[in-house]
Amino acid sequence: MGVSGEPTAGLVPAVPVPARTDPDPATSGGACRFGDGLAIGPDLEGAAEVALAQALAPLAGAAPDLLCLFVAAGVPARSGLVEAAARQVMTASGARMTIGATAAGVCGDGRAVDRGQAVAVWAATLPDARLRPFRPDGLLPAPDGDERAAVLLVDPHTFPLAGFLPRTGALPVVGGLASARGGPGSNRLFLDGEVHAHGAVGLLVGGDVAVGTAVSQGCRPTGPPMTVTRAERNVLYELAGAPALVRLAEVVSAHPLARRRATARGLQLGVVVDEYVDEYPRDGFLVRGILDADEATGALVVGGVVEVGRTVRFQLRDAGTAVEDLALLLNPGTESRGALLFSCAERRALLGSPDRDVRAARDRLGGAAVAGLVVAGGIGPIGGRNHMHGHCAAVLTFG
Repeated sequence: MGVSGEPTAGLVPAVPVPARTDPDPATSGGACRFGDGLAIGPDLEGAAEVALAQALAPLAGAAPDLLCLFVAAGVPARSGLVEAAARQVMTASGARMTIGATAAGVCGDGRAVDRGQAVAVWAATLPDARLRPFRPDGLLPAPDGDERAAVLLVDPHTFPLAGFLPRTGALPVVGGLASARGGPGSNRLFLDGEVHAHGAVGLLVGGDVAVGTAVSQGCRPTGPPMTVTRAERNVLYELAGAPALVRLAEVVSAHPLARRRATARGLQLGVVVDEYVDEYPRDGFLVRGILDADEATGALVVGGVVEVGRTVRFQLRDAGTAVEDLALLLNPGTESRGALLFSCAERRALLGSPDRDVRAARDRLGGAAVAGLVVAGGIGPIGGRNHMHGHCAAVLTFG
């Protein structure tokens, strides 16, 4: 059974990219190793076998402590093919812990696939890490004291993420909404050797392991910061004492005439997350979309509640800014050798190429093993609180 644009027979590993150098145990804190693999083909079990072999190769024969599995099925999950491929990987890898999900697209080994059938696998030896799986039932598990971050993968049709995230506290949570094509019942979630058709799966990461987070919202500020002077929930009536639509028009008119139409299409609203700083950093805004405008009242409808008195600034989103933003937020000085990437479907459409995020992350981190999936909405921290995002790339790095 072939898919347009994909091979109909055999397995195609990822396009070759410059080889990585494995971390030197003498300088990287011991036997931490990372690998990633990607294989394409209509035989999901065969693709899983190839991707797993690629991911395990840099581990020098050691069984992984953590294995992440991402499947772009191209077929209904209820057919059983996805579950068979997932169980094969989880059994054959010998991993201490496995987490993963189905998606519309996956990435690994320096390449991304957003059409057809493919499997991406990411593997790591983390001998001093504590890995604790969980199935959330409304709250994160009670902390044990040294948790550094959590991975969370969600079926958007069966899990109330909007009510869950505000209860996660200050612990960084990175992940996204599973995005298998086909609507309700199409997603599968993988955790600790089991396959689930609903809810969410998570993993707490603690112990002696360095982790970092980055959430690229793909925007840069434009126009001045302004105070919200009149608003009702997600409807902005006035900014800095003038109708919100007038303020938006002022920002657009400050751009060159030839760019004004594109500017108007790309404008978003950034809400300052810390009102007590003198200068707002690039990631100091929680970006929300502008959903509608009312010329009669001058109001703007945005994708989130904005309170009177908050400082906001318009943001401009475009492809070049999105790639630059991700590179600036990832810190190559942390010696990160592995990373998980959760890239929103809308962002992939904006970038025009499925490979740009995974290549940008891998290059910025000096050839780190990077794998992940296309999500229907990203999860990541901004300003010390966890949020759901559109058009984002959320990254969890391991050092």
